[in-house]
Amino acid sequence: MLLLFLAYFGGVLTILSPCILPVLPFVFARADQPFRKSGLPLLAGMVVTFAVVASLATVGGGWAVRANQFGRGAALALFGIFGLTLLFSSLAERLLRPLVRLGSKLQSSDAGPSVTNSFLLGVGTGLLWAPCAGPILGLILTGAALGGASAHTALLLLAYAAGAATSLSIALFAGGRVFGALKRSLGAEEWVRRILGVAVLAGVVAVAFGLDRGVLTRLSLASTSNLEQRLVDRLHPRSKQALASNDQMMMAPNDQMMAGNDQMMAGKDQMMAGNQQMKSAAGGSDKAKSALIPLPELSGATAWINSTPLTPASLRGKVVLVDFWTYSCINCLRTLPYIKAWNDKYKDSGLVIIGVHTPEFPFEKDESNVRKAVRDLGISYPVAMDNNYAIWRNFNNEYWPADYFVDASGHIRFHHFGEGGYEEAEQWIRTLLEEANHRPLPGSATKIAASGTEAPPDSDDVKSPETYIGYERAQNFASPGGLNQDDPQLYTAPDQLALNQWALAGQWRDAGQIATLLSPTGAIVYRFHARDLHLVLGPAKGGKPIRFRVTIDGKAPGADHGVDVDSDGYGTVKDDRLYQLIRQHGGVQDRTFRIEFLSPGVQAYSFTFG
Repeated sequence: MLLLFLAYFGGVLTILSPCILPVLPFVFARADQPFRKSGLPLLAGMVVTFAVVASLATVGGGWAVRANQFGRGAALALFGIFGLTLLFSSLAERLLRPLVRLGSKLQSSDAGPSVTNSFLLGVGTGLLWAPCAGPILGLILTGAALGGASAHTALLLLAYAAGAATSLSIALFAGGRVFGALKRSLGAEEWVRRILGVAVLAGVVAVAFGLDRGVLTRLSLASTSNLEQRLVDRLHPRSKQALASNDQMMMAPNDQMMAGNDQMMAGKDQMMAGNQQMKSAAGGSDKAKSALIPLPELSGATAWINSTPLTPASLRGKVVLVDFWTYSCINCLRTLPYIKAWNDKYKDSGLVIIGVHTPEFPFEKDESNVRKAVRDLGISYPVAMDNNYAIWRNFNNEYWPADYFVDASGHIRFHHFGEGGYEEAEQWIRTLLEEANHRPLPGSATKIAASGTEAPPDSDDVKSPETYIGYERAQNFASPGGLNQDDPQLYTAPDQLALNQWALAGQWRDAGQIATLLSPTGAIVYRFHARDLHLVLGPAKGGKPIRFRVTIDGKAPGADHGVDVDSDGYGTVKDDRLYQLIRQHGGVQDRTFRIEFLSPGVQAYSFTFG
């Protein structure tokens, strides 16, 4: 229920957002007509259309986006005709008789406004409306994309649109009174119609040229982002805690908004009830063990690497470790030395490790990329590619990395989220193997000395959070004018940045999850506080390598360079993956990082620190 309120309140706040400006003329063009027969059906059409289109776009892929573009084009044409009927009704009727008759019919009729016609105009408005993606809408959309199609997702989007309609209806009701007073006091009905016609045509031009998604998004006028973020943090403190500990694990975006789904949380609560109950079952009665969660289905994987498809039935009698990971996640990479060592040490005793690769970024869905990462990382155990989040949802999982320990009877006995806890995790492996084999295991806990990106973080001195470059989850962006969503923009970086602020320099196109460099050269600047700095990058389209140079406080990193950079700061982006760019060896303090790309086409995703 709290999530529905949050979505509704986010919609109400859109009246204060500059991105609402282009559709206001379409709404107010009928402000002089009865609200129940004109304004209300129009807003209803807008709400339903936005919810349907947004739901399809989150799960439907490219075809849904293309269909919406055709719908937007048709709506622009319709409102263009509508604006002409308001501005030059007699001239338009002579020049464009068939089309203008349709526009005039939608505008009014002798019997008064038609509910059906108003609803159709609302459908057109819903196709054209592109609200600014603040924290609330951004979390809804990214959660829907990862969580899959559901009635709950559609209901959240419907609540968001209903909130926008509520604030617009208040404005429309007040606007109707103003227009009525103007016509009565000035006798200027024709001039009011013409002013509305000009406003409608201006709105058509603004939408056609992308001003609703570009310039207006960058305006700081009456921004609601800070208010929305405070509300999200207040109602979902779990998200805030996860961000505070992001050096240990990553929370999936769908958790931040969708974890309130009653069905999902029921399954999670049952499992979390959990480790204490699981511990009490160790070596206990059959009744205690029967209360445990059975290993969920592993069906739904888009591919299997290093193995044929595995099932709970085929794994019966084995001790199983299911590890959720993704290859660009720094937290996952830092757990890999332990996972691989356990596989080498205990596989002959009956341990089966399954790496469930659930992608965060689009490039992690490419099978060739994942196979290369598995090979480069030295992973020999089975890996299931979970591109559609099917196995993720079967486990009601929320985090990378997440480990589930299954006994030989097929029940989950222990789980662990994030980094650390390796001794306890290995002890559970040994306990479950000793139960299955009915004899003690020789040896002791595994000692690991990891290096490079797999080395443990300096958690006590990390003051910089994971930072996304795509606008859907971007925060603390400092380039003047803000991010221009989906359209090319020439950015500049300020001379000075506050801690955890970042900026772009050069011409970039910033999309929901990714920023692409368009100019011959360009840069990203970040003011950070951590021992290690990583950046997820990809080469230009077609795999063309991109050379770059890194500096710290304007100088070459020297001994503080990461494994993917030399001491002079030079490196090359060859693959879609995480790059370690900085590893400081002295005292950690606030530093200014800059990466300069020496040719166009590089793709940047997110910063992580350690």
